[in-house]
Amino acid sequence: MESHGAGLRRVFLLAFCVAGIWAAYIYQGVLQETVSTKRFGPDKKRFEHLAFLNLAQNVVCLIWSYLMIKIWSNGRNGGAPWLSYWSAGITNTIGPAMGIEALKYISYPAQVLAKSSKMIPVMLMGALVYGIRYTFPEYVCTLLVAGGVSTFALSKTSSKTISKLANPNAPLGYGLCFLNLAFDGFTNATQDSITARYPKTSAWNIMLGMNLWGTIYNMIFMFGWPNATGYDAIQFCKQHPEVAWDILLYCLCGAVGQNFIFLTISRFGSLTNTTITTTRKFVSIVVSSLLSGNPLSEKQWASVFMVFSGLSYQIYLKWKKLKRAQKKRKST
Repeated sequence: MESHGAGLRRVFLLAFCVAGIWAAYIYQGVLQETVSTKRFGPDKKRFEHLAFLNLAQNVVCLIWSYLMIKIWSNGRNGGAPWLSYWSAGITNTIGPAMGIEALKYISYPAQVLAKSSKMIPVMLMGALVYGIRYTFPEYVCTLLVAGGVSTFALSKTSSKTISKLANPNAPLGYGLCFLNLAFDGFTNATQDSITARYPKTSAWNIMLGMNLWGTIYNMIFMFGWPNATGYDAIQFCKQHPEVAWDILLYCLCGAVGQNFIFLTISRFGSLTNTTITTTRKFVSIVVSSLLSGNPLSEKQWASVFMVFSGLSYQIYLKWKKLKRAQKKRKST
């Protein structure tokens, strides 16, 4: 009975994590799309300063992680020094800025699909630079994702969707997304290197260090000279308080979502977290299509299913690999 109760609690905790990640990031996606496409006020102006979202997110997550460390660290030390995050802070500033900027040129579903193809640059770099050999099923996953994204990009987008974009330009939008993935790859590799050198570094330490440098870099970029775009963004928020409220909610969703991600990884592992976040991206596309009036053609829906079939197959391969490793450990 005791083990049954523990198993039930674990199921409820997993359901809680899934609900938290989905609610936070799906709503954040809706807000991101709203800020990038909506016309505010009687003058029907767009909020053109999308890079300001990154600065706001950095500041909120910096405060959030600092509070979490103060509440939960119990005075523990031994984490990585703040200076070690400076290089990852640069790529983590530029990468997300490019991802958000892409929403001026392509729709939100297109951006989500493009950013879901993270495995493609990772495998290309691994094969070309490091000579890593991948299995046939891994290449199948990559081909499904690459084919799906390519087909979606080449499919005709509805005039209603195009009319919502600030400056429709598919090649530029997809180019920004793939640059975003390249910078994210460097960021992730640097974070892995930091945790390997400083094993006592917690997720909250990483979050604090990354957002500290992100805040510094974005502050310089947004307010570093008299006519910098940050001043225009602040002025726009003063004139249109509605956008300021959307930005605050966007940042809080990101901070809350990271809480649930850290909880999921600590209790259920990174594979479970990958599964939850991958399915969340699919649901985000469906929600965007239904709520935001971004109708997808049958060909585009087929592309979406192709991409997520590839991602699902990749998750299944990782699960099988994990099971084999666990079985091997038990037998030794």
